Amino acid sequence: MVFRSFSRRDVTLLLLGAFSMHLVSVLFSTPTETSFVISNHLHQHAEIIPPPIEPILVENFVTPSENVVQLSASNDVAPHLAPQLPMTSIVHSAPGYTIFRNLYMSNGTLFILSPNRSFPDIRMIISTSIFADASPENIAAREPNPDIMDFIIPEAAQKRWGGDVQNGVRHHIFTVEGNTVLFNDPSQFLRHYYHFVAELFFGVQAFWHGAFSASVPSTIPDPEKSSNPGGKNWNAYPIDPQTLHKSAYQLHHPLPPQIHRSIFMHSNADGWRDDPGFNSYFLRAAFPAMSVEHQEDWNDRIAATNGGSNAVRDRAWLFPVVMVVDRSAAFRESMTGSHTQRTAAQAWEYMRNAGRLRGELVGGWWESVRNAVLFFSGAGVGDVLGGTEDNDAAESTSLQLPISKKVMVTYVSRQAGSRRKLSPESHESLVAALRELANKRDFDFNVMEAETLTKEEQLQVIAKTTILLGVHGNGLTHLVFMPPTRFSAVIEIFYPGGFAHDYHWTARALGMPHFAVWNDTYLTHPDEPKVAYPEGFQGDSIPVYGPLVVKIVEDRLDGKI
Repeated sequence: MVFRSFSRRDVTLLLLGAFSMHLVSVLFSTPTETSFVISNHLHQHAEIIPPPIEPILVENFVTPSENVVQLSASNDVAPHLAPQLPMTSIVHSAPGYTIFRNLYMSNGTLFILSPNRSFPDIRMIISTSIFADASPENIAAREPNPDIMDFIIPEAAQKRWGGDVQNGVRHHIFTVEGNTVLFNDPSQFLRHYYHFVAELFFGVQAFWHGAFSASVPSTIPDPEKSSNPGGKNWNAYPIDPQTLHKSAYQLHHPLPPQIHRSIFMHSNADGWRDDPGFNSYFLRAAFPAMSVEHQEDWNDRIAATNGGSNAVRDRAWLFPVVMVVDRSAAFRESMTGSHTQRTAAQAWEYMRNAGRLRGELVGGWWESVRNAVLFFSGAGVGDVLGGTEDNDAAESTSLQLPISKKVMVTYVSRQAGSRRKLSPESHESLVAALRELANKRDFDFNVMEAETLTKEEQLQVIAKTTILLGVHGNGLTHLVFMPPTRFSAVIEIFYPGGFAHDYHWTARALGMPHFAVWNDTYLTHPDEPKVAYPEGFQGDSIPVYGPLVVKIVEDRLDGKI
């Protein structure tokens, strides 16, 4: 064979051919294993609650002399793959309100996983969740037992739910991601607008918001300056604040972490819905992203933890962050059981005494809920006022609440109802007297008959209301959505000699004065009367002297009371 040297033309053609073949192979080659990008979609376990402003402290309940332990943020290892099952700890606890980290549920029992029992008494956390009455037998029956909540030591938990992570066997625990509220109450009080909104969720918001707010020591009440010295009047709660700290007047504060779900463990879907429909309206307006589970769902979760007769281990649900709320537990301490009869008082007082209750004089801790509901109702932005941080006067030495752009007095009439209403003559004289004062003082006066208005229309009126008045009843629950102003107040008409803390305590917890009217007499803090339900309390002929109510309104607008 004879070889010859390549010419420049040959080299050029050879290179061009090679490039063409490579291009064809790239564009038209058959796929291989390396042609695909494979994603296993594995993500790092994310922390649900961001670290609080300051390290959250967990009180050790064994002895007062033991140190307070700092609660550190969880690590990034998924609990079912962790070397050890996560231990339970407490963020904050007051009677009836307890926030846990890493609480377990298996076979219907809530388990505290800990090597010791350095926790609050379980009876101050939870009950058996049966309908309540005042009989000794019922009180005893509501005491919790180990089937409701119990301790479990790490060795027992490992044997019951643990795996062998080092050898590829995961723990038999399943994380309920996010932040959960477990409501342990039956439907007994849930189907009432006041108890659901102005007591249950009022307390939840106070406790949850406070738990993730930094403590401001100067806002903690000083017993030496109490408006009820020595607690002489058992009914005069809450006491007046003594602080002039600016935060007490501020309406807007950093939001706490989102509550992702509420679980009504002992109530079905109808059990928490009131007949007028305000409970469900409130829940969807205030917490639009929050999911809701009921007793049927809880029973599903219980059943799912049973591994079956042939299973080596049971399963457990792990709640990384959960608040347990229990009405009976709240009543086991005097603040609710004797002083106020309001379960929310436990949450409110606890956070106040820890310096964590934000915007005490304007309900700043409640503002995100109030604002969300009013916005949902279509109330105009101009109807909702701010606190001192929204005013030019915020830097003045004398901190004051804002003044209403236009004063409105709203009378919630119950005259169309069958009980707890004014006598016809009292109603007529009251309306006439207030209309006369409105003309004289140039303010708006509104008689609100709730049954003739939509929910939106009612809330749009409340968003403009400065002074709310009416006979003791469900309509006064709307006070929780009133904008805080310098002249805000609640006037509650009782049958003479009667009194209840429902709207009295709630109004004062939002920084508003409350006036209890007995016909031609009124009482206010710190001279509240004892709780009483005399004959006639529920009647349809409650008397009221119109000129007295006029005087309260006028004196309030003049800054005299």
